[in-house]
Amino acid sequence: MTSISAEKLNRPGTISIIVMCFLASGAIRLAEVGTAVAQEMGGSHEFLGARDTTPQACEPEAEPSVLLAALQTRESQLAERESYIDRRQQVLEVAETRIKEQMQALEDAQAQLSATLTLADDAAENDISHLTEMYERMKPAEAAGIFETMDIGFAAGFFARMRPESSAAIMAQLPADLAYSVSVIMAGRNANAPRE
Repeated sequence: MTSISAEKLNRPGTISIIVMCFLASGAIRLAEVGTAVAQEMGGSHEFLGARDTTPQACEPEAEPSVLLAALQTRESQLAERESYIDRRQQVLEVAETRIKEQMQALEDAQAQLSATLTLADDAAENDISHLTEMYERMKPAEAAGIFETMDIGFAAGFFARMRPESSAAIMAQLPADLAYSVSVIMAGRNANAPRE
């Protein structure tokens, strides 16, 4: 062996080259040992922990065009269903608006009818009160002549509204059977009213 001078060893590049040579030599020997051990084990890759890496063919379940067609069909069905739902929603909104309008019109008509009935009731009440007052002011004999021609129930209604002295004076002028019938109707009007 030739001696290497101290100067050459101190160079950074020379030492690096020597170290690399040693490492490369060690790696080659380890690979040879690993291969020899594997052959001795029967060529089994299990010793090295390797799996079978042979590429296998992947069989697709269906052609991509079939899948694409199925997806497009499903998308079309969903779009049609969404369109149907949108149309139904619009129909329901229109129906709801019409129902609200009709309900409002019905409420307005009911309020108007109620006001009209109140006016009619007030007018009828005013008319009956006016007639009652008029019969009270008449002479009892004249009023009795009118009551003789009236329906008994109608006459009883007037007698019930009159002041007792006026109704007594008129009833005294009526035939006895008519006065009795009017009295029975007046007495029976509140017979079924609750006592408590």
